[in-house]
Amino acid sequence: MPTKVQYDSPLGKRPYDLRHTCVSTRLNAGVPAPQVAEWAGHSVEMLLSTYAKCVDGQEDVARKRIERALDWNDDEDA
Repeated sequence: MPTKVQYDSPLGKRPYDLRHTCVSTRLNAGVPAPQVAEWAGHSVEMLLSTYAKCVDGQEDVARKRIERALDWNDDEDA
């Protein structure tokens, strides 16, 4: 049970914020959604419906992964 000081702190009042931060940080770090969902105890559908808007700045990384998967960038092989 949290103490009054712990409960009165910003973190104690909004423990869900910690969970939200953890899940969105994992997604933004590039951890696959099924793995994040498993760790959080969510379904993938629920995870993405709740957290998809939190994912930011991964377009370039995603495009590079696709290029590598399709082997379109011959410069990397040289």
